[in-house]
Amino acid sequence: MLLSIDTASERPIYEQIADAVRRAVARGEILAGEKLPPASDVATGLDVNKHTVLRAYQELRDEGLVDLRRGRGAVVTRIATEIVGLHRDVEVLVSRAAALGIGRQALASLVSSTAPEPSPGPPHAKEPQS
Repeated sequence: MLLSIDTASERPIYEQIADAVRRAVARGEILAGEKLPPASDVATGLDVNKHTVLRAYQELRDEGLVDLRRGRGAVVTRIATEIVGLHRDVEVLVSRAAALGIGRQALASLVSSTAPEPSPGPPHAKEPQS
């Protein structure tokens, strides 16, 4: 998995790392059950502090996307499979909107107005039962 960050960006580095992992999962580049690289390796490769990477991994854990276990590292959960399917659905939606002449902002507004309000508690859904 190749991660990159924009050091000139105002967006915090840990958020950029978490975003890169989310994108890789959505594209199917990282699958459920796969281990993410050790935080120390990512930190060395990106020339950032190891704790920055750990913060990104913790954010992904809080979303339910990865499971952090001492000795096992960060492992992508089964929810990744659902995210890949959702990403495909979004691609179809974006294509359909483009064919209708609906721009990004209008589509984002439509999705935002349709999405349910988040429920209190953790920001992630329970993993699907297999």
